[in-house]
Formats: sequence, structure tokens, C-alpha cells
Amino acid sequence: MVRGHPWIYSESIKEQNRPGLSGELAVVYDRRNRFLAVGFYDPASPIRVRILQVRKPVQTGLELWRERIREARALRERGGVFSKGTTGGRWINGESDGMPGLVADRYDTTLVVKLYTPGWLAFWDELEAALREELQPCFLVLRLSRNLVDAASAEWGFSEGFRGAIGEETVIFEESGLGFEAQVRFGQKTGFFLDQRENRRRVESISGGLDVLNAFSYSGGFSVYAARGGARSVTDLDISSFAIESAKRNIALNAHHPAVNSAKHRWVQADAFDWLQGSPAAQFDLAVLDPPSLAPREANRGAAREGYAALAAGGIRVLRKGGMLLSASCSSHVSKEEFFETVRSVAQESGRPWQERWTSEHAPDHPANFPEARYLKAICLKLDP
Repeated sequence: MVRGHPWIYSESIKEQNRPGLSGELAVVYDRRNRFLAVGFYDPASPIRVRILQVRKPVQTGLELWRERIREARALRERGGVFSKGTTGGRWINGESDGMPGLVADRYDTTLVVKLYTPGWLAFWDELEAALREELQPCFLVLRLSRNLVDAASAEWGFSEGFRGAIGEETVIFEESGLGFEAQVRFGQKTGFFLDQRENRRRVESISGGLDVLNAFSYSGGFSVYAARGGARSVTDLDISSFAIESAKRNIALNAHHPAVNSAKHRWVQADAFDWLQGSPAAQFDLAVLDPPSLAPREANRGAAREGYAALAAGGIRVLRKGGMLLSASCSSHVSKEEFFETVRSVAQESGRPWQERWTSEHAPDHPANFPEARYLKAICLKLDP
């Protein structure tokens, strides 16, 4: 923590002056009774304290929240996140923006705030006021992580949903001039996978004339970009019928783009692991593999690497000569070095010549300032160049 890590785990706490309550502020001192930090206390979590401030005491409350939100907003403005044609993106990314256990995503004029620690519930009125003042949403949706739902209701009287004015539960927003729907109350994450925006743009730039597979397609973000980039055909593969229907609606939202309208679209509802192994070989020019987290815990790390290897092998199997593989991971317990090496090893073992096109990590609106926050990584390989 002295070196800047924003979490204190339960086993690192040597002594407490009393049992702490959920949502309280904890003041942390070193062995010489010198102030170290202040943060949100959660007795039910292995992350016992999420740090708000280190080294110098600070007054928590409205003014601090305003200051942190302004800093986060300025970072996005400098990075051009909400440039012309983009009305969806992340305003606040938790600990990396000095607001631990909180993310805030913009979908057009709707702000979705998701909390992962009970500390914010004790400050909610001030926090909501600061968010509305600094980010100026027309509508604000509060969402809670699973571990907070019961306690939020019992201890603070909070439930998920719109705060104040009631907006649409399905919000249409723009990303790079393309339209997408976000299920702001019940969709995964806060309604859309905003973190893959930069990789979607890369896929658009290489899709011209290609037959593209989008595995674990969810709402079809990569597919829409590939189609606008001139793909000959796009196949969405997902096990969820809900995801397939959402992907179809997103294609329809962008049918006014000639390239999107002219591309052939195919939707397959199936388990991606099984489908990649059982479908005909050499039928695509680009395969995008973007699975959900395969390692939600450290104990799953080995199995996750095996899973990524199996997916990469299946992706390579369905690629024609000269085809490209884009493989992504959102598992923080698998490091970028481990993940990249896993995919490279599978390519090597395939016996097919290959070249590495690029690797990528977090987008500008998803800063990651400590190891556990660095979950996203992707690698693109070209086979048989």
C-alpha cells in the first residue's frame, strides 16, 4: 500500500481498535502510529480496505468526490474518448481513478454507476450529487455487484434501478459513428462491453473482403465493425439466444451503412469450444475469440490457460491460409505475458508459419494503475503469410 497499491487484504491487518462495520471508513496507521491511508472497510470481503487516500489525510465527502470526478473527466477529454460519433464510454474506472469499487459508464445521456463496495452507499447522496453536477446525465442508473444486493437493501434501503427520472432501459448510443444498444439495467457489466472499443476499431481496419468469425459474440460489437470495414460475411457465435438477438438488433441499427447492409450475416447459437472443434476447417479469414473470464479466481489460472490454448487451436483450425486470429482475455489472474505466450505456443505447435500483427491492452477510458486492474489483453496473429 505504501508503494501505491489500493487494496489491503484481511491477512495484512495486524490489529484493529474495534470490529469494523460494513461501509465504514478505516484509518490505517503504521507500527509507529503514523497515518498511512484512509479507505472503505468491508468485513465481508477479503479486500478488507479499499484505499481512498494515502500519506496525507483528506476530508471525505462532496468536495473530494467532485475533485476525483473532475480528474477522471479531464483524463477522458485529453484522450479524446468522447470524440465525434462516440457517445458511449467509461467516465470512472474505480481504483485507477481514485474512486475504489466504483465504475461509471456513459451511454448517450444515461449514466450507469456500478458499486462493488458498500462504502459508497454510506456516501450515496453526496456521491450522486457530485456525479450529476460534474457529468450532467439526464438519467442515472444505480447497479450493485452481487455481493452488495442484500446488504444494500437491508442496511441502507437501496435497490438497483433508475435514480430520479426514469429513462429507457435499452439505450441507443454511438461508438465510432456506429449505433449500439445497451441494456442499462440488466445487461452484462453496465450494459455493453465498452472496454473492447480500440480492438473493434482494429478489426474494422483489417476486415475488407474477409469472411469473419466472431466467437463469444454477445451483442455483436466486433461483427458490426467488421461489416462496416467491408467484410464479405460475418458469423456471430454465442451460446446465448439473448446475445444472438441483441447482435441481430445491432446489425439492424446500422443497416443504413452500405457495407453493413451488403455483408452476409450468419448467427450460430452453440458452445464456442465445441463448435470450433467440430465445424469444417479453413472457412474463415479472420477469427475473433473474446471469451468471458476463464479465471475468476487464482485457483482457475491453470485451467484458464488450457482453455485459451484450446480456443486458439480451434480458431487456427477454422482459418484459411493467410487468415488472422485475434485472441483476447479479460482474466486478471492470467497475466499478459502468460496469455500471449499461450497463444504464440499454440500457433507454433500448429506447424503453420505465422507472424504477430499486434498486441494490445486497456483503452484510454479504462486506465489500469495496479496489477489486479490489468485484466484486458489481446493478440493478433497472421497464419501462413
